[in-house]
Amino acid sequence: MGHDALKVLVVDDEPAMRLVLEARLRSWGYEALLAADGDEAERLVKEAHPAIVVSDVVMPGRSGLEMIQTLKTGDAGRPVILITAQGTIDMAVEAMKQGAQDFLTKPLDHAKLRAVLDAAREEIELRRASQKLEAHAEKESGFGAMFGTSKRMKEVYEMLEAVAASDASAILTGESGTGKEVAARAIHERGARAKGPFIALNAAAIPETLIESELFGHEKGAFTGAVTSRPGCFELAHRGTLLLDEIAEMPIALQPKLLRVLEDGRVRRLGGRQEFAFDARVLAATNREPREAVQKGLLREDLYYRLNVFTITLPPLRERQEDIRELAQRLLREFNEKHRAAVVALRAEALDLLIHYSWPGNVRELRNVMERAVILAKGEWIEISHLPPYLRHPETTARIVLSPGATAAETEKELILRTLEQTGNNKAEAARRLHLDVKTIRNKLKSYGLI
Repeated sequence: MGHDALKVLVVDDEPAMRLVLEARLRSWGYEALLAADGDEAERLVKEAHPAIVVSDVVMPGRSGLEMIQTLKTGDAGRPVILITAQGTIDMAVEAMKQGAQDFLTKPLDHAKLRAVLDAAREEIELRRASQKLEAHAEKESGFGAMFGTSKRMKEVYEMLEAVAASDASAILTGESGTGKEVAARAIHERGARAKGPFIALNAAAIPETLIESELFGHEKGAFTGAVTSRPGCFELAHRGTLLLDEIAEMPIALQPKLLRVLEDGRVRRLGGRQEFAFDARVLAATNREPREAVQKGLLREDLYYRLNVFTITLPPLRERQEDIRELAQRLLREFNEKHRAAVVALRAEALDLLIHYSWPGNVRELRNVMERAVILAKGEWIEISHLPPYLRHPETTARIVLSPGATAAETEKELILRTLEQTGNNKAEAARRLHLDVKTIRNKLKSYGLI
């Protein structure tokens, strides 16, 4: 074994049993400590801090059952494995209740003991790795609520720091779920306007007919349904930051008006005469390549140049695989708090699946997967079975199986819903992947009775 051998304390009043176990443990790569009775065991636990204890249940003085708490002194998570000749089920149940890890009967099945020890060792190593990760994460903070210590992310943090220090506009680009709104919020919180409001408007999430009034506000009676006067996003963001999310989905006819408001620093509500001056830093975000959006006529060139003082591109998760372990551990801690759970870590094979998955929905998808896993885990470990089926068998769900006799409409519905599932229900990103218009997706969902 490459690392230091784990210390295993053997507690048994039979010298022959102690020697046999000592020889076995050494051959399996463990370091053995031996105790003949409870008092000696207690002394060794305090002095040598063994990682695991293997103890006989029936011994003169005090029994293994009475000793369990003593054997866990200084480390409540220390696995205690009990051995007994009089293997009664009742005693086994009682031992497990008291906190024993496992219960083996004599004559001892050595293969079983080795398997139990190896499982305990794996848990100890996972626990230690997660503690190390926690300590590292505490030291290496990210930027605002963004995390990751990969080279790509460090470059992003430097750029965000530069933007936060100025009052310039910026366009945040990156696939859906890479954290563009989180990055915008971090710029706001690190900048001079941190005490002011942070207002986000998602152009893809608001029906086209309402975007103008959301942006500019309206006076009472400006249109049917305008029962009260309402300030728009620009007024609300006064002295703060306004994020125009999914800017390339903003109706093209509205873009010249938006540009004028940005240039003048003044806004007039729909149906109003009075102009309001506002002072807000404007950030924009898009999951399309902005220049491509300009070429396709989705984003006006003059608006693009007005907003694009800085461009910050957030990398997809698959291009920063080395951050997945730390992100998963941070999310685990966050969801432990939220759901009052006590999950310690992911099993090695579960973490391996996360690291090698392509994450089309990026950090947002990882968040969903981790929250689901923490809720399902019930115990200390996230097993492979707690991860969604499509992660466990990517090949079966990457393809959509067309059943003979399915109509084109049914197949289209399946395709749209599956794509939305993968994008964390982000309609703009689903539209981009399917080469459809956001409006088309919204209309389809309406026709399915889903919105």
